[in-house]
Amino acid sequence: MDEQLNEGEDQRDDDLGTGLGLRPETRVERRANRRRARGRRAFGCFAGLISLLVVGALVAGAVVGFGKGKDALEGLFSAPDYEGAGTGTVVVEITKGQATASIADTLEKKEVVKSARAFERVARDDPRSLQIQAATYTLRKHMSAKAALDLMLNTAESVRVARVSVPAGKTKAEVAVILQSSKMKLPAGAAATALGKPASLGLPPYAHNNAEGFLFPGTYDVPKNANAYTMLKLMTAQYAKTAASLDLTNTAARKKLDPYQAVIVASIIGAETNRSEDYAKVARVIYNRLAAGMRLQMDSTIHYVVGKDGGVFTTPEQRENPSRYNTYKYKGLPPTPINSPTRDELRAAINPAQGSWLYFTLVNLDTGETAFASSAEEHQANVEKLQTWCQAHKGRC
Repeated sequence: MDEQLNEGEDQRDDDLGTGLGLRPETRVERRANRRRARGRRAFGCFAGLISLLVVGALVAGAVVGFGKGKDALEGLFSAPDYEGAGTGTVVVEITKGQATASIADTLEKKEVVKSARAFERVARDDPRSLQIQAATYTLRKHMSAKAALDLMLNTAESVRVARVSVPAGKTKAEVAVILQSSKMKLPAGAAATALGKPASLGLPPYAHNNAEGFLFPGTYDVPKNANAYTMLKLMTAQYAKTAASLDLTNTAARKKLDPYQAVIVASIIGAETNRSEDYAKVARVIYNRLAAGMRLQMDSTIHYVVGKDGGVFTTPEQRENPSRYNTYKYKGLPPTPINSPTRDELRAAINPAQGSWLYFTLVNLDTGETAFASSAEEHQANVEKLQTWCQAHKGRC
């Protein structure tokens, strides 16, 4: 039957070819061409199947490869992390609107977590991280990222509850009063008791086991459940940080100063003038007088002993006080600092100005203007300026 059909087709093809003026294919040629066409169609189907199988294999390989590649990348860019709950105390302030990435950077800089990436990953996987509040937190150093997040979310333990401001120029006795009257609600006498145990306060070795001069002024956030020791140690720690940033010990040594002497000088500077541009000049006057064997004759050191009554000067009776802090009677520096100096005062003490001045005096209490002199005569003229100012401003001096 197929042969008969093929013969019919062959005859039609012969007639068509003849009609077109072409040499008609022979029957043998036509049959050979058909076999080749059927072979090509079969091969095309087979090739298509092979292509589908290859593409499928590539896709499957890509999926598996992506998973393995992702694991490999995460391993390559792993986030270093500490283990455990950490140690010590670190104050971290989170501001309103601070993003998770920024919080993570802050924690890394404060050495709370080992890497910002570790905290970001933990926060990403914990929806509670969206509840982190803008506040000042008490955290610890070297915490695992998870422990840090958990503590930040536990605001009853980590959020600071109050602030204490300690102005510049305060004595340790005045600092104790400030702490006792703060919102900390310390037991009666707790601050004074803590100051009486200086070995527990983290003082530098050269402090002679005395906190006077080392309770650094500033505003401090109060940790949860803080006591007097906690706050005093925050202040001495801030002093240590400031002294280190100034390289105080080495700089003082280059100037042939004991670091303790530098702190004493800095405390006098702050008590004698309130203009930062005069700090280094006051320091130079102190060192020049010491080098010349002169008494310092600083009213501020007497005020430390007798208490300051609001006046600028000291009375003749006060200048007869037998205390070693009376620099009118005794040569040299007083035995201890007379308050806690600021960073600028400490810097001036170890970097005094160049000059031959031996005297200085305020000449205007409103502006803090201070006049410096190299001779007694010049100094007396400056004192008269102060007296004129005081006469024009009754009750101010």
